Amino acid sequence: MTFERLIASRFLQRNKSNFSRPLVNIAIVTIALGLTVMIMAVCILRGFKNEITGKIVGFGSHITVRSYGWVNDYDEIPIIMSGTEVATLSSLQGVSHIQAYAYKGGMLKTSDQIQGIIFKGVDCRFDSSFFVDNMVRGRFFNSADSNVSSDVIISQRLSEKLKLDTGDKARVYFWAGNNYKARAFRVAGIYNTDLSEFDDHYILGDIRQVQRLNGWDSGQVAGYELIVDDFSHLETTAELVKDNTRPDLAVTTIVEDQPSLFAWLNLLNSNIALILVIMAVVCAASVVSALLIMIFEKTSMIGILKTMGSTDRSIRRIFMIKAMTIVGEGIVIGNAISLLLCLIQSRFHLIKLDSESYSMTFVPVDIEPSYFILLSIGTLLICLAALLLPSSYIARIHPAKTIRFQ
Repeated sequence: MTFERLIASRFLQRNKSNFSRPLVNIAIVTIALGLTVMIMAVCILRGFKNEITGKIVGFGSHITVRSYGWVNDYDEIPIIMSGTEVATLSSLQGVSHIQAYAYKGGMLKTSDQIQGIIFKGVDCRFDSSFFVDNMVRGRFFNSADSNVSSDVIISQRLSEKLKLDTGDKARVYFWAGNNYKARAFRVAGIYNTDLSEFDDHYILGDIRQVQRLNGWDSGQVAGYELIVDDFSHLETTAELVKDNTRPDLAVTTIVEDQPSLFAWLNLLNSNIALILVIMAVVCAASVVSALLIMIFEKTSMIGILKTMGSTDRSIRRIFMIKAMTIVGEGIVIGNAISLLLCLIQSRFHLIKLDSESYSMTFVPVDIEPSYFILLSIGTLLICLAALLLPSSYIARIHPAKTIRFQ
């Protein structure tokens, strides 16, 4: 054990006679609570962003390849891509899945209700895991059969509004120029994502229904949706897709297709940054206050150590060791509390949300070890930097004056 560590452990122990003990305890609690707030804020933000992004991507995809003439989801221009082109895109680095789609706008009508909808047609290659995970009742329709399926899935919001349940018949009127075409479907399943912007309008069915309505052949589709392995590399993968796609086809990302939603999500980063700054300042101020009180309380000890030949640097290190011990205790407690709260919320969903306002029924948390590690290191470094100024006060203490005062 070094000289500085020995002095720090012996002379700066927290005992009942120390005036600084209450402030030291407060500093530990403040650092623990501050770190807890920072970790929880980041975990909740990331969980919220991942949840919303997952829902948006579930209705669409990360990257879309379609005609440049595309205007809206009601009347699309078909494209044809050969099997070789599709295989090329599917094999690109970062692309995990590719699937065809087609949209058709229409009106879903019951005996006493009517609702504008967007019919999304998909084929047997469609990744249905998102809708299966969010299925309230019923099942996902089967589009792998050689016969065109008349089954569809609708949202729980549409089900409640139009009083439709699984097994019921649903008549949809599709726009066809100045006229309309009617089709009867059977509700095979009901899903709920709490994302009202999509739940209010989207129903899913066999892509061959759209092809028949538009007079397309089996090779014509509105476009292809690509799922990527890593959302953080979305732009890089999109550029790679563009390089391997015909120049007459447009390649867009989900961020470009839904700019308002992603702009809203990005605004949350500003709130989190503000919380992190405030909590870091609070933690730093708390440990600085504790260090100053310890220095004032141990002024005579500092004078004695200087008289015995200790340097200002050595004495400063004694107090820094003690201060960092306080910070370390706070960080350990803060991490333990944060992890416990995150696990409880992730498991039991105790904190609920209004689905109409937040597009989810509970507060989501993303328990990522890197958040705990980085925030702990950041708190430690900020507190260390903040301690440099009060520790420099030790150099201004004169041994003769402190010993004579005592």
